[in-house]
Amino acid sequence: MNSRPPRSILVTGGAGFIGSHAVEHWVKTYPEDRLVVLDKLTYAGHVANLASCNGLGKWELVQGDICDASLVGDLFSKHQFDGVLHLAAESHVDRSIANPMEFVQTNVVGTLCLLNVALQAWGEHADRERYLFYHISTDEVYGSLGPEGLFSETTAYDPRSPYSASKAASDHLVRAYHHTYGLPVVLSNCSNNYGPRQYPEKLIPVVVQALAEGRSIPVYGAGANVRDWLYVGDHVRAMEAIFHRGRNGETYNVGGNNEWNNLDLVRLLCRVYDQLHGRPDGTGEAQIAFVTDRKGHDLRYAIDATKIRNELGWTPKTNFEEGLLQTVRFYSPAI
Repeated sequence: MNSRPPRSILVTGGAGFIGSHAVEHWVKTYPEDRLVVLDKLTYAGHVANLASCNGLGKWELVQGDICDASLVGDLFSKHQFDGVLHLAAESHVDRSIANPMEFVQTNVVGTLCLLNVALQAWGEHADRERYLFYHISTDEVYGSLGPEGLFSETTAYDPRSPYSASKAASDHLVRAYHHTYGLPVVLSNCSNNYGPRQYPEKLIPVVVQALAEGRSIPVYGAGANVRDWLYVGDHVRAMEAIFHRGRNGETYNVGGNNEWNNLDLVRLLCRVYDQLHGRPDGTGEAQIAFVTDRKGHDLRYAIDATKIRNELGWTPKTNFEEGLLQTVRFYSPAI
């Protein structure tokens, strides 16, 4: 893949958790590509997340809003983008319950703004070999599973929170621009990511910070909700494969084949933390506290990643306990 011509790529949300890992991988693997990282730098996006990219490749950071059509248009005109990696999104369910309008503005209106500018720049029925709009989404658009079954690319959408509803709407818009205008697009829907640099409102960094500070570890309900966990580096490798070799107009589900209920995951994190810091077994588990369950809390998500495995040869590689150890070390280095 390194023999292909250099590309000019807009990376939205590139100073966030997944975005910064994607940019880091890209500048190391494709140093001749030109990347413009567009990020609003709100609470979850930080310049420091891109520190490992300094001195590597050809990239620049632009602070701005994907809803700003004038700014996005100027960037397209200046840099002549032939690719978009669209990661910018509001993504925390609890925040979406408290403020749905913010999620609709960023996830729906922002995506629509990007699609309009890309269409204007590339024209109708643009060549997939030259142009691509890659939209990164979530498995939460599919709703909630029972104890059996997996989400596939043909699973009907059934979003249950303002967050997942806004992501579902953005997915539909991307597909609509492909079918209506011939815009070259690919989409992916991924399971729960974990790893270094995740903003500490998501489960794993919340638990590690509570352990480090000696606070109670909040577990929703009985901790029975099940998630499929994917290391962020494995997700980035999947994105790379989809960007270069994904078929025009197709969707790829990306999962870790790694299901854990929340309570068992918290207990595992406690053991990893205790071992890393030389604490007696059970020290961390004593901090667990059950709290009132989240409104509309989906029971289970799980991904069938057969399509990306068969078509693009991607599989997750990171051992879960090793990935957790790297993550815990990032948030709480051993003394």
